[in-house]
Amino acid sequence: MGFMVFIIYIFIAARPISKETILKPRWISSLESNYPVSIDDSFTEETGELLPFKLGERFGYLGHDGRFSINQARKNYLSMSENYWTEYEALPSSVRIMNPLNEEVLSVKNPKGYPLFLDNRFFLIGNEQNSITALDSEGEELWTCYFPAPLTCIDAAGGNILAGTLDGVVELINSSGKHVFVPFEPGGSRLSVIMGCAISRDASRLAVISGIDNQRFLLLERAGDTYKVIHHEFLSEGFRRPVQILFIDNDTKIAFEREGSLGIYDIITRTSVTLPLEGRIEAIDNSGQDGFLFVITSQGPNEKRFIVIRYPGVIVNEAPFKSEHTFFSRRDSRIFLGGGLSMVSFELEKK
Repeated sequence: MGFMVFIIYIFIAARPISKETILKPRWISSLESNYPVSIDDSFTEETGELLPFKLGERFGYLGHDGRFSINQARKNYLSMSENYWTEYEALPSSVRIMNPLNEEVLSVKNPKGYPLFLDNRFFLIGNEQNSITALDSEGEELWTCYFPAPLTCIDAAGGNILAGTLDGVVELINSSGKHVFVPFEPGGSRLSVIMGCAISRDASRLAVISGIDNQRFLLLERAGDTYKVIHHEFLSEGFRRPVQILFIDNDTKIAFEREGSLGIYDIITRTSVTLPLEGRIEAIDNSGQDGFLFVITSQGPNEKRFIVIRYPGVIVNEAPFKSEHTFFSRRDSRIFLGGGLSMVSFELEKK
């Protein structure tokens, strides 16, 4: 009910997010059915790409038209990407890898770890969480890379894997499992641990949140056959949990969690903005395009807030709603938001 009130608020009461742009609802769909209800009949819907979603104890894939190709209750551990998904046990004897149409793509017998999908490839994280094994399309091992401590974060792009460890080391591995440069140790903190990491699509830049007690944000840039730190800043108290950090706006900016705020670093202008936000950040827009960034925060178990930010860092609209769990995704001008047992789609429309 709280999520439905939010939809009504957005549709009727919310202000335009700028003088030229509005957030216009297109349809609402229920997880209890597969029949989306159109809010604006002027749009012609197409299935489009299927989006992976997790909302509470349910998961699946959602089309741009609001219909689900998969919509089911989670029964076990779950790993998902845009192209693959699997449920698996704590000590799996085999893993069935499925596609968004619920068709089996691959079956891996006696996997030496837990399945993970990165950069449209298959991997296994070792049982001790200190190794990565790459698999080919037949499920055969290509290579295994071992780390000196358990992994705390991982990201991948352009055939490269960026990983951070519990002992404060950042490593970049290429598609053959070889180190691209000497493992990097940011240091400078009482406890050296990598809390978050992200890699740009062309692997020219690496972003890292490191350390406890003097937690820092660092940006590294490729320089010949190595990487050099071109920016760093301290993050006050910092976190003692994994931190969200990602490249956005065609890799021209980086968004990352700060204590009680959101950080936005502009790579082009070399400037950093800190935007105060109440509560914990639940989701950050993974594209951040068209001059806007969307964020969902949580002020309590059922208290959420949908926030619209215009660059360089101004909140131009926000709407509270009630839901224990949330889902958020963005594809170009389309926004997909879930709460309770409902999904809703919005269009960023310029007028």
